[in-house]
Amino acid sequence: MQITIKRDKSFEDFQISEGLTLLAALYEIKEQHDPTLTFSAGCRASVCGTCAVRVNGREELACAYKPKEGDTVEPLQYHPVLRDLKVDKQQAKTTLQKSQTWLHSYTEVALTPQDAHLTERQTDCILCDSCYSACPVFAVNPDFLGPFALTRAYRYTVDKREGESKSIVGAVQTNGVWDCTLCGECTAVCPKGIDPKMDITMLRGESLNHGYSDPSFANQSFGTPDFGGGFGFDPNGGF
Repeated sequence: MQITIKRDKSFEDFQISEGLTLLAALYEIKEQHDPTLTFSAGCRASVCGTCAVRVNGREELACAYKPKEGDTVEPLQYHPVLRDLKVDKQQAKTTLQKSQTWLHSYTEVALTPQDAHLTERQTDCILCDSCYSACPVFAVNPDFLGPFALTRAYRYTVDKREGESKSIVGAVQTNGVWDCTLCGECTAVCPKGIDPKMDITMLRGESLNHGYSDPSFANQSFGTPDFGGGFGFDPNGGF
């Protein structure tokens, strides 16, 4: 079986054994064909998120993906490439600091099973950065906080133990919650079934509750002139 791997600015073909995971195939290539091939790996059990790559334009965990004939493997998008499939994820991690996604003011409260379930899925994030790589907003705005930070912001905003949720909401107003296009690509590629699109939608609702609004809404045009009636037509003009 043949797969193609992006290396620097070129693509190179490799023969691999059938029945392997992509990560096992990468190790096979490194051990038997090219020891210079560079990639990231960790737990090999879809827990650490270290081995995320792009396969045929879609983000996958190499330790879980089974290669097919002709697959093209590339590093994650919007990350500095260190070498071959290995990328620097530090820039994405700094978005957690910018979005202030932690408990600011702890309040002792009793949590019900329903309370725990509300943020259970968001807590399953394995920091693979697949959602960042899939997000089209980064193509035009490299300062965007991204799905990973915003879903985590929502997780702490709705935590009943957080006494200063407005601080978190305020931190995601610029290059954050209103910049998302709600395309759903982040949700589609999350290996843990997290739904950042819905979390961001809910975070917009939390923003409205705290007195914030979409800064671009006031500048939107609905394409029709206003003749005095306020709705783009003359109320005395008849039909």
